[in-house]
Parts: sequence; C-alpha cells; structure tokens
Amino acid sequence: MLIKHKDQRVGIFIDTQNLYHCAKNLYGAKVNFAQVVKEALAERSLIRAIAYVITTESGDEKSFFEALTKAGIETKTKDLQIFAGGAKKADWDVGLAVDAIKMAPKLDTVIIVSGDGDFVPLVEYLKMNEGCQVEAICFGKSSSAKLIEAVDGFMDLDINPRKYLLGPVGVRR
Repeated sequence: MLIKHKDQRVGIFIDTQNLYHCAKNLYGAKVNFAQVVKEALAERSLIRAIAYVITTESGDEKSFFEALTKAGIETKTKDLQIFAGGAKKADWDVGLAVDAIKMAPKLDTVIIVSGDGDFVPLVEYLKMNEGCQVEAICFGKSSSAKLIEAVDGFMDLDINPRKYLLGPVGVRR
C-alpha cells in the first residue's frame, strides 16, 4: 500500500522527452509539467524536482525551460546529437538514474515521471538498496506494464488528461 504523508521527503525526476512524446502522440497536446509535479507531490515535502531536457540548434525550447524554472523545476540540459547518417539521439535515462541513486539517501520517495520500462532496474535498486518508496507517473496507455508492476504506486495521467495538458486536447489514437 502506498503511504503519503506531509513529512515525506520527495525527489521528482522528469523524463521530459518521454512525457512530451506521450502527450503529443496520444492527445496532440503539450504537458502542464507544473500541474504534474503538484499532483505527484500530493502536499509532501519536495526536496528536488529535476526535468531532463534536450536543447536543439534552433533554441525554440527557451520559453519552455523558463516555464519549468518558474514552476520550481530545475532543468538539466543536453544537446541533441545528430549523427553522420542523420540519426538523432537524445537520451537522459542514465543521467536521471544516476541522479536518483545519488539523491536517494536524502529521500523517502522517488517519483519517476516516465512510462519507460528501461527504468525498472532503477526502481528495483531504489526499493531494495535505498529503502525508498518509488512511484511513477505517466500516461498509462503508453507506459511499460513492467514499470507499472515494479513501482509502489503508479499515477495514470490518462484518467483525467485535460488536467495535465495545455491547450486544446484531441485524442489521436
């Protein structure tokens, strides 16, 4: 059973690309990250909220980064890698995992904002080795069943998508 109380020290780790693409593919909309963090926190004590983001050459994401900062969410940025064949790579999974492990001793609860099944080993490590309660938040329709099974609690944003999205919401699928 998931326990939430106001003295719980919480760290929120946001796989920004994962959530962005889920919202875009499912609803053709953008994520209200401030609302997601507020809901995830559930009036507990926030130690840190970090969004892992990718910067592009055009720099279009500047206002997005400012909105995150204004919402009290730190941003860690990495440049989009473009390879010779035109392939693009933008992946923060290892960085997010390392930060969660480094901060775990100061946290009671780790919240992973992602539906990526690659985080299952991280969830298992945090629960077994650090004694953390681990939660995940994402759109259930595009989340790994293994991740949902591994965490102590899963918040499905598909239950009330309008609450967590910005602008007009259209269902894509």
